[in-house]
Amino acid sequence: MSLKLGISSYCLSRKLYAQDMTLFDVMDWAKEHECDHMEVVPFGLPMTLEDGSPNHDFAKRVGEHADKIGLPLSAFSLNACVIRPGDENETKEEKYRKEIERIEMIMDLAYEMGIRKMRHDTCTGQHPLGVEYHTPEQFEEDFPTIVRAVKEVADYAASKGMRTTLENHGRYVNGADRLIRIVKAAGKDNVGLTVDVGNFLCVNEDPVVAVQKTIKYANMIHLKDFYIRKTDRMYPQKRFRPTTPEEWHTMLPSLAYVGTNAADYQLLRGAIIGQGDMDMWKIISIIKNSGYDQEISLEFEGMEDCVAGTIYGLETARYIWERV
Repeated sequence: MSLKLGISSYCLSRKLYAQDMTLFDVMDWAKEHECDHMEVVPFGLPMTLEDGSPNHDFAKRVGEHADKIGLPLSAFSLNACVIRPGDENETKEEKYRKEIERIEMIMDLAYEMGIRKMRHDTCTGQHPLGVEYHTPEQFEEDFPTIVRAVKEVADYAASKGMRTTLENHGRYVNGADRLIRIVKAAGKDNVGLTVDVGNFLCVNEDPVVAVQKTIKYANMIHLKDFYIRKTDRMYPQKRFRPTTPEEWHTMLPSLAYVGTNAADYQLLRGAIIGQGDMDMWKIISIIKNSGYDQEISLEFEGMEDCVAGTIYGLETARYIWERV
C-alpha cells in the first residue's frame, strides 16, 4: 500500500496569518518537501472580497499554480454550523439556509482551484448553545437537521462531480458512532468521513478504537498527535488571539491547548507526530493495513515552530509507515 502523504495548509497557518508566507509559498514549500498532495483550509486566505462576494480570481490563480508546480490539491476543509438557533433577527431556518449557501459558495471556489473533495462541518467546535448541550438527547433533536444538510450539500457536490466528507471535528458532532450514523443516514455515494485520528480525544474516545471503527468510511485522513494532560496540573493558557500580522510576530507561541468534553479533568496539547501520547504506530498500522488508498493530510497544531513541526511530522509519518 503506497503512502499518499501531504499537508494541510493549516500546518503553516501561523505563517499565513503573519503574512510571512502566501498560500502560493505554502504550496511551493509542500512540493519542495515531497508532499504528494496538499489540503486547503481558508485560514488566512482571501476567499471572499470586501463585499463578501467570492474571490474567483484568487481561486483561479491557486488552481493554476497547483498545475504549474505539479501539486495535486486534494481537499478543501471548511468550518460550518447548520444548527444555530433562531433569534429576533433571523429564524433557525433562515440561518440554516444562509449557512448552506455559504458552504456551496466556498465549494464553488474549491472547484475552481481544481479540488474535487470537500469537508464541511455541521457544527464546528461546541454546540452553539453551549457545552451543556452535548447530550444524547440534544443530538437526537439536531440529528434530522444535520442529515438534511449533509444530503443537500452532497447533492450540490454531485452536480459538480465532487465528493463531500464529514469530520469528527469539535466536541459535539464527533465520536465514531455519531459520525458513522450520520453517513449511513445520509445514504449518499459521494459522502464519506474525514477521519481525524486525534480529534476523537476531544470527546474522550480511544483513538485506536475509533480509527479502527471509522476507517472503512474514510475518504480523507488527518494525521496529528496530542499530549494528553490532566487539566488541574497544567499552567492556564491565556486566550488572546492575534488579529494583525504585527501581533502574530510579537506574541509568544500559544500553549495550543485543545478542550475535551471532560474539560475539568483532561485537556490536550498539540504535538509533533510521534512525540505525543497517542499510539501513532498502532494508528498508522491500522490505516496502512485497512486497504485505505486515498490521501493522508498532516495537521500540526503544536506550539513549536510550525515549519519545524511540519517537517518532523512528515519525516516521522514516513518513518513509521515503512515499519508497520
